[in-house]
Amino acid sequence: MKPRVRIEGSGQCNMAKKTSGRGARDLRVKVKTARGRRLSSTLWLERQLNDPYVKMAKAEGYRGRAAFKIRDLDDKYRFLVPGARVVDLGCAPGGWCQIAVDRVNALGQKSGKAVGRVLGIDLQQVEPIAGAEIHQLDFLDEGADDKVREWLGGKADVVMSDMAAASSGHKQTDHNRIIALCEAAADFAFDVLEEGGTFVAKVLAGGAEGELQALLKRKFTKVANVKPPASRADSSEKFVVATGFRGADETD
Repeated sequence: MKPRVRIEGSGQCNMAKKTSGRGARDLRVKVKTARGRRLSSTLWLERQLNDPYVKMAKAEGYRGRAAFKIRDLDDKYRFLVPGARVVDLGCAPGGWCQIAVDRVNALGQKSGKAVGRVLGIDLQQVEPIAGAEIHQLDFLDEGADDKVREWLGGKADVVMSDMAAASSGHKQTDHNRIIALCEAAADFAFDVLEEGGTFVAKVLAGGAEGELQALLKRKFTKVANVKPPASRADSSEKFVVATGFRGADETD
């Protein structure tokens, strides 16, 4: 069923009438609750329809608003450089890959710049992305790291992950699940990263990430915790950006 919407504005019905803009309110899409749709679903749909990053993603051809999160992070830390070899874990629907392809020059369109590689990994099939190599693979499988190194022809300069475990509806359980997933992604990164490489992953604030932070600080020269502008203000998500990988032989 298509959502029924109405526009909240100044209350004026005469669209031909000119207004000065003073005191005018921004137009906002309001979704009416439909039969069979839960309130939470209605609120989510309303938020999506009014989210400026959702609109920007559609306008700029990105597969989701998450593309702006990795763009924000790279604007600050500059890890997606021309020539970099990038592995995107849990890459569906592909927005992070799209940003990476452009910034590492995977298509070779930036004259005089080194050409990078972008490898997307996901449990599900992902629609092809120009400039990226997409593989259906569980990165937790034994030998997955060997396959990735084989596909890349060597080690990676960046391992990034926007993965999140399926929500249980229980805040602490969801927090623990995503921390466990991030720890698994970090272990994978230790196996495939080149010395000096970068690890970027989503976590949820909640108090159980201390061990992960301590591990990353041993393995990398610098660890930052960031909430990019594109991340919703009411979300508990943040991103860890670990740079300067010390090497796979670094002891714990």
